[in-house]
Amino acid sequence: MNFSVRSHQKELLDKDDIPFDLIRQNMHELNVINTYLGGHAITLNGLKKLVGHKKEIAVCEIGCGGGDNLLAIKKWCDKKNINAHLIGIDINNNCIEYAKSKIKNKNFSLISSDYSTYKFSEKPDIIFSSLFCHHFTNEELFSMLRWMQTNSSVGFFINDLHRNVLAYYSIKWITKIFSKSYLVKNDAPLSVLRGFKREEWKLLFQQSNINTYSLQWKWAFRWLIVAPNKNA
Repeated sequence: MNFSVRSHQKELLDKDDIPFDLIRQNMHELNVINTYLGGHAITLNGLKKLVGHKKEIAVCEIGCGGGDNLLAIKKWCDKKNINAHLIGIDINNNCIEYAKSKIKNKNFSLISSDYSTYKFSEKPDIIFSSLFCHHFTNEELFSMLRWMQTNSSVGFFINDLHRNVLAYYSIKWITKIFSKSYLVKNDAPLSVLRGFKREEWKLLFQQSNINTYSLQWKWAFRWLIVAPNKNA
């Protein structure tokens, strides 16, 4: 197994013909993984670095999947008495339908669209992605990073995977033992192989001409990148 370079093997979830029941099981198990391995906590950490003292915010997640990150943000905002409008965008309509089946709240907007072609009537304060960037090539990520910067008024953050041998074999065995989804069993370890090293993130931001950002390693084998907009 070569961990020195990113894998470009496509994940099963990136296919267009997956039955809804299998997507629903996949989304459920990803939420469990994010809950117990700290993924949601990292997302909230990124949010806190950008929200400042605002008592009203608009937050958009691209590649929102089943909407669990947005639900975690809503719960935190409610505790802090922050009025949050939450936007989820995903190109997979089945993911959006699954999110809508769980989320019945007027403060949520769940949109089936390619994020890159979506036009906001008003820029959200914060845009973020979680476990989304590793689905793309480096060339596609240049455009994504610039899009996130251009379309957010306060800034953006990214929560994604660290490509690491221990991370790979840990999630491979965890999903082999506990997962009921063949999608998760295949895609979870493959996602790690599609993940990033620290120097790769630095090069991606350099080549995207984004110089203001922080890059932190987080348990369990995640990167948190926060990029505030200079004019915010």
